Amino acid sequence: MKNSTQIFLAVTGLAVITPLAAQTTDHGAHHPASAQTSKVAAQELTDGEVRKVDMETKKITIRHGPIQNLGMPPMTMVFQTSNPALLDKVKSGDKVRFAAEKAGGAFVVTHIETAK
Repeated sequence: MKNSTQIFLAVTGLAVITPLAAQTTDHGAHHPASAQTSKVAAQELTDGEVRKVDMETKKITIRHGPIQNLGMPPMTMVFQTSNPALLDKVKSGDKVRFAAEKAGGAFVVTHIETAK
């Protein structure tokens, strides 16, 4: 009888401890999926070459490689900018690394830097 009581206590103790342990080790559960997605997207920069900078319309044309977060193949296309000051950093012909996302039905460059 003593052994069955010990086994019962051990099993029920594990049943209580296991979910608690899972909660403390599942770090991703503390962050909304959108926050994780935006962090990843910001870290994934795409290589490209600036073809045109249009300060008047606040748009930039980039010939780029695959944009993973948008599922987009390599091509040349016009992007809007999230911040027009980004256009001050680059000129036609510059090799760049950039991040883009789809916002309000448009493709928008959210980060750009010259490639080293």
